Amino acid sequence: MPATDRRPPFRFSYRTRVGFDETDAQGIVYYGRYMPYFDRARVEYLRELGVLVREPSDPEFVMRAQHVEYLAPASFDDELEVFVRVRRIGTTSLSWEFEAYKVSGGDRLVAANQTLVSVDLAERQPVPVEWRLRDAIAGFEAELEL
Repeated sequence: MPATDRRPPFRFSYRTRVGFDETDAQGIVYYGRYMPYFDRARVEYLRELGVLVREPSDPEFVMRAQHVEYLAPASFDDELEVFVRVRRIGTTSLSWEFEAYKVSGGDRLVAANQTLVSVDLAERQPVPVEWRLRDAIAGFEAELEL
């Protein structure tokens, strides 16, 4: 089960393996490849909470801001564990936090923060985070700022 207590305050992780196509000429993970790792971890987190399935008319989340710090390299065939949590639920946004580690050796590779905004796609306007999602996240995360 992806729920974890190994790296507080993170309570969820997702594992992946670095593919050859994800590396650059130096043989390390290309910096832009971490965003899909974060996306997958976020999707699996939401799946675990049972809130991944949505109706076509439901609001969608769009990226508002992202900050990434690269700390150590990963290479082809390394197994990575991406820890993810919702740090804050705002009126119309979710603030996510990620850390990626190399499974063998435990090197901390990347730390990132993202802010996603709930948007009514037809109106192209921010809308409040749905209570079903808000409640599921708050119920899973300990000490979450609402």
